[in-house]
Amino acid sequence: MPTGTKITDRQSAIDFLFSRINYEQTSKIPYRSAEFQLDRMRQLLDKLGNPHKGLRVIHVAGTKGKGSCSAMISASLQANGHRAGLYSSPHLEKLEERFDVAGRPCTSDELVDLIQTVQPLVEEMDSCDQRPTFFEVTTALAFLHFAQEKVDFAVMEVGLGGRLDSTNVCEPVVTVITSISFDHMQELGNTLPEIAIEKAGTIKPGIPVVIGVTEEESLAAIRRVALENKAPTFEIGRDFGFEYLGASLDEAGLAAEFNYWEKETGALGSFEKIRTSMAGKHQASNAAVAVQTMSQLKLMGFRMDNTGIREGVSKARCVARIEVMNQRPLAIVDSAHNPASTRALVDVINEALPGRGGVLVFAANRDKDVPNMLRDLLPTFSKCVLTTIENNPRGMSVERLAEDVSAIQREIGDLNIDVFTAKNAAAAWEKAKQIARDDDFVCVAGSFFLAAELRALVGQIESPRQT
Repeated sequence: MPTGTKITDRQSAIDFLFSRINYEQTSKIPYRSAEFQLDRMRQLLDKLGNPHKGLRVIHVAGTKGKGSCSAMISASLQANGHRAGLYSSPHLEKLEERFDVAGRPCTSDELVDLIQTVQPLVEEMDSCDQRPTFFEVTTALAFLHFAQEKVDFAVMEVGLGGRLDSTNVCEPVVTVITSISFDHMQELGNTLPEIAIEKAGTIKPGIPVVIGVTEEESLAAIRRVALENKAPTFEIGRDFGFEYLGASLDEAGLAAEFNYWEKETGALGSFEKIRTSMAGKHQASNAAVAVQTMSQLKLMGFRMDNTGIREGVSKARCVARIEVMNQRPLAIVDSAHNPASTRALVDVINEALPGRGGVLVFAANRDKDVPNMLRDLLPTFSKCVLTTIENNPRGMSVERLAEDVSAIQREIGDLNIDVFTAKNAAAAWEKAKQIARDDDFVCVAGSFFLAAELRALVGQIESPRQT
């Protein structure tokens, strides 16, 4: 987009944003290079009047679970009478989804106003060869929007890593680290402790850290960073925890129940039979982390009661996280894009849909651990439709996916699965409907971008239940 082009409507605003370097859709992310630095982010915010400095931020990092946990924290804050802002990424359908206040995405008019405010400042930085990226600009928009909306709390989800993420300029009241597992290894490191150090880069001096990590080497790395910063830690399994009671499918979709406990020094005590609309043991863990975050806020003197927390955790939704979109055929859309996520998905399917036949629709990015994702998924399904993500340079070709599936079929001798291919997501969905039997379910997995494309198509089907 040419410098100085006037922003007059939503399309010109979107064009301006997407003219920036966007590492969400590039094949190489220069995470440890000069391209990733917080000085540029701070400079942009300074030009905006530092809107982030007046916000009470809850900063949420983690390999997986940070989106679900952030949604539960935001919903619990709102159920307790606090006006909450929620910044998340990426978006599924509309950019406005990233900037949520009190459960409502920002309007198109609000987005245009925000981008009109930031445009001249960004172009001024461009002229000095400081070119802010797409994610830096959207993060600045989030801080500005939340300041203008006078939120009581801003829940800021980390985009990539933590230490060098654009959100890490914030001054949180609580830091949250949900989990550590293998993802973005090229950028964050090849071992779990290396990845943990990057996530732990969000820890600030003296600020409490709520930790959902259980793997011992990762925990040790996080503890070291917290000790260096004299930041008190509150760990799942040590200071608080949960008892998973199971997942089930009903007309409202998939749900789960769990009990929650914390040490007697906590502010909330114990809960029995908390319901979450996000199914699986991993979501019960995320919910327990969210509840402990509320406990920390209550210890600081903020109003939090158990009824409001129950309501918030129950009502929180996170699209494309084992989301039931349709009943005939039963369609589950999930954004699982690493082995930890695919294992969690398989656990929920085996628990809630035992013995039921399934059709997998799968696509993935080249930078993901595709073989191990497929090893997790394929034994659960009787049919598989492989496809690719259009207009995404990181997308793996159908031919390469088929090669991986063939290799896994040879590796797992008794793997009995029919494999089909489709040129794009729409064709894959049509094929899945065609080959699914009456009692089969269809599951979309492998990529956030695939989930975004297919969620819209799945939701168009006439059925007894629509979401």
